Amino acid sequence: MKKNNLLSVLILMLAGILTVAPCFLSGITAQDRIPACPPLNKTLKKIKPLREMTWANDTISAQISFPTAFRETGRNEVIDSIALLAPVLEHLRQVRAGLSEDTVRIVHIGDSHVRGHIYPQTTGTRLTETFGAVSYIDKGVNGATCLTFTHPERIAEIAALKPELLILSFGTNESHNRRYNINVHYNQMDELVKLLRDSLPNVPILLTTPPGSYESFRQRRRKRTYAINPRTATAAETIRRYAKNNRLLVWDMYDVVGGKHRACTNWTEARLMRPDHVHYLPEGYILQGNLLYQAIIKAYNDYVSH
Repeated sequence: MKKNNLLSVLILMLAGILTVAPCFLSGITAQDRIPACPPLNKTLKKIKPLREMTWANDTISAQISFPTAFRETGRNEVIDSIALLAPVLEHLRQVRAGLSEDTVRIVHIGDSHVRGHIYPQTTGTRLTETFGAVSYIDKGVNGATCLTFTHPERIAEIAALKPELLILSFGTNESHNRRYNINVHYNQMDELVKLLRDSLPNVPILLTTPPGSYESFRQRRRKRTYAINPRTATAAETIRRYAKNNRLLVWDMYDVVGGKHRACTNWTEARLMRPDHVHYLPEGYILQGNLLYQAIIKAYNDYVSH
């Protein structure tokens, strides 16, 4: 376009006499090139609209019913006095709202209760159904204590998963040692947590307490009998104390399902324990997974409501 003709066009536009389509000016040099007009028969790609949402109204219903046999159940919540879970909850909010396509990564490690998969996968499936892009990986070892996961290769394996939240479920096997020692248990937790923090320094860690179990006795020529393991309550208290002293999250499942007075009785009266009185039927593990899901959803609801 000649300079005189271009000047005439610009004068007419400023006077409001002439209207020019953007594509007519595509030959004008500028800092950013003006895009050419698309062909008339070409359909532009539609942008996916964001879901309309207000924070206060984004709470999620997560009603979980206990079996009728359960008595004296506790408050189901993740104890988080200094908002350690906030980054994870914010990511869940963004994924749910369509503001983020990055997957929320959660890793759950522990003993045989986790190794059976039903308990953690119930939680993971419910979270995925609710939020969408959630990866929930469980790694359990039969007979494991905290020390089981202190081996360098296991720490490296966990770190390679790049979790945003790490859940640790131990305590059953520690408490089944009849020479159980509070200080030894506390120090073993500390060893594992320090190794994990070295590899995953900014990842919040959620400790869970054990669900409760019995110990067995068998005298000569007599039938095996079972009694409530009294050390479970002590182990649960040690886990709670360690979490408080070391700025960790804690979900006290032992208290939620009845605590020292009713946890074991609730499980057995509801007929949810296996004959070994340590492990649970699938329905029992499903209940545990649903309860953990409910506790996380309560934390989420509290977060989006404030």
